[in-house]
Amino acid sequence: MNDPARRLDAKLFYRKLDGLFSAMDPNRPHEDLLKSFLEESFRTLRDHLHLRACLYYEEEEEIFVLKQAAGEPGADLKRKLDPSDSRLQALFQHKVYIFDDTVASKDGSASAALLVGKRPNRSVFFYLLDPGWSREELDFTLNAIRAALGARLTEERLRGSFKEAALIQQSLLIDEPPVFEGYDFACTSIPAEEVGGDFFDFSVIDPQILGIAIGDASGHGLPAALLVRDVVTGLRMGIEKHLKVAHVFEKLNRVIHRSMLSSRFVSMVYGELEANGNFIYVNAGHQPPLIINPDSVESLETGGSVIGPLPEVQFVRGITHLDHGSILLLCTDGIIERRNSQGEFFGENGMLSIIRAHQGASAQKMLDELFTAAFDYGNRRPWEDDATGVIVVRK
Repeated sequence: MNDPARRLDAKLFYRKLDGLFSAMDPNRPHEDLLKSFLEESFRTLRDHLHLRACLYYEEEEEIFVLKQAAGEPGADLKRKLDPSDSRLQALFQHKVYIFDDTVASKDGSASAALLVGKRPNRSVFFYLLDPGWSREELDFTLNAIRAALGARLTEERLRGSFKEAALIQQSLLIDEPPVFEGYDFACTSIPAEEVGGDFFDFSVIDPQILGIAIGDASGHGLPAALLVRDVVTGLRMGIEKHLKVAHVFEKLNRVIHRSMLSSRFVSMVYGELEANGNFIYVNAGHQPPLIINPDSVESLETGGSVIGPLPEVQFVRGITHLDHGSILLLCTDGIIERRNSQGEFFGENGMLSIIRAHQGASAQKMLDELFTAAFDYGNRRPWEDDATGVIVVRK
């Protein structure tokens, strides 16, 4: 998933998934909420996954009882499943499971399934597939759905802990950029709600190396705040001098994947800036940072997929250089995707025009002008999404 187009597809899919959850009424009873999810997810993902039918079973007194079906499951539909069933046993172990094609086709049983919740309140979703589905795509999508659904159910249980999570998140985010000789820094983050999903961070590795991070947890509110906490804490604990950045990301991905309190996904960039201008970075499915020179713009895209959905993801590090006078701009989607009254994005070109118009000014002046321009571009409406920017200028 190192290809930028694949990363874009992943982010678009997650936004669609976020929209699906946003449309669900959190005040409905647990079972009604999952029935609604089954219907809406089948409608939304039917073509994407080549779905023929979806089935929702709920655990009741050690038996799994069919609660809802969508699509065309067939006449031999089982109304109750015993936990000793081999398919359920595989699912209990792996949480997401794609069954062997020949076994699945013998009796019309599910081709794939996912499990959410814990005993004695587990929920199982079976997916019957039409020809043409891709194992890699199905595995990625079902893991993403399971993480998102689990996070949504957890969010309802922990709604009362929202303020505590906000305090935790705020305690992790720095107020001022560091002093790093030869460079000028500025950083700003504006949440769309009381608690946002964006973050930035700086880590002094040694007097000659400074770590810089920026990220975007999907969604808003409690799940995003919890994910920001996990990522920032994990990154700070994992970064050490001479440790390969790609390895840190792979380990962080495994930690976030296992976390039941994670939100849908996180895109992020982490880079280590050396005093001589070298910048070694990994881009995990995030809006590419830009190095802006007087006559050129470099987009920093090397890395891998977004963090969280899959247990194992490989990352590749990129290496570039900031010359004297170069500007490194890192941002989140809230700025890029700010819309005007015609629905047009502010976009990368909008950002570049503002930065170039104020090239030579301080980093803080450029960042202030960027936020003002983006806010005005949206007719001064409240921000639709968290907006975060970091500017680094090599003097």
